[in-house]
Amino acid sequence: MIDQSLFMNLKGVTPDEYQFLQKITEGLDESQARFFMMYYSGKRKSPQDILLFTLLGFVVVAGVQRFVIGQIGMGLLYLLTFGLCFIGTIVDLINHRSLAEEYNRHTAIECVKLTRYSVNSADNFNR
Repeated sequence: MIDQSLFMNLKGVTPDEYQFLQKITEGLDESQARFFMMYYSGKRKSPQDILLFTLLGFVVVAGVQRFVIGQIGMGLLYLLTFGLCFIGTIVDLINHRSLAEEYNRHTAIECVKLTRYSVNSADNFNR
């Protein structure tokens, strides 16, 4: 059984994200859960970070928030079109939470797969 307080230590974790993390980490033992949290917490983006990067789009370079969440194509499009004439940047300001949630869900799934693979590989290696 996983100590669920691990998830509460994440900065700005929402109830939806907490519930999602509980669901996808079912079946992990304590060491796997700790490995998952170490990896996931390093890659996770908070909505406040996305908001700050989006605000940078108005001042410095448009599309920084898209590069940060791994959407390189959209980042280049924003960069070349000045944030789609600032309309895309304004939309991202409004939707910064959903951008962070989408990125975090994808990242959490990737981290669980990596955790399960690495532990299974280590078990097979030790045999």
